[in-house]
Amino acid sequence: MNFANICIALGLGYGLPQLYAIINPEAYKASLKKLPRSIEVGWLLTLISTAWFLYNVHLEEISDFAPYKKFMLAGFGALGICACIFLRDFLAIRGFALFILLLAKLVCDTGRWVETPLRLLVITWAYVWICAGIWWTVSPWRGRDWVDWNIADDGRLKLLSVARLVFALVLIALGATVFRG
Repeated sequence: MNFANICIALGLGYGLPQLYAIINPEAYKASLKKLPRSIEVGWLLTLISTAWFLYNVHLEEISDFAPYKKFMLAGFGALGICACIFLRDFLAIRGFALFILLLAKLVCDTGRWVETPLRLLVITWAYVWICAGIWWTVSPWRGRDWVDWNIADDGRLKLLSVARLVFALVLIALGATVFRG
């Protein structure tokens, strides 16, 4: 996957929920309110993130770890499954935190080779994900508080949704034009 396609996918993935929030704010707020404690979403995000992390470890070619790679893969896989079973409280926030950490790695690794300074817009956004991912992994209730703050006021929700939608459109435009070349 190249950086242009990643930016377009990020723009679509970030923009569509914002469009839904603008069109139907009450349904958006109701679904977002349930999200932090959703066991099903937590399992899905945690298992996807675990599989993605295992894929990254599998690709790693550090010779110091080569003899232990099979044990590491088994251990990390078991850790992901055990997290789903034993860390059920705010599992969706933790799974989302893991997902955005891995997504940030993908964005930074791919964007490193893009020759325009505009790539720093997307890479800086990825560093924000890293900070949020670490913060929400350690204290997932803060993720719930962030969701609550975003949806507490109708005016704030609309303003933030419009701003995020504009940012998503900028990402799509950059991916379709500047990062294509």
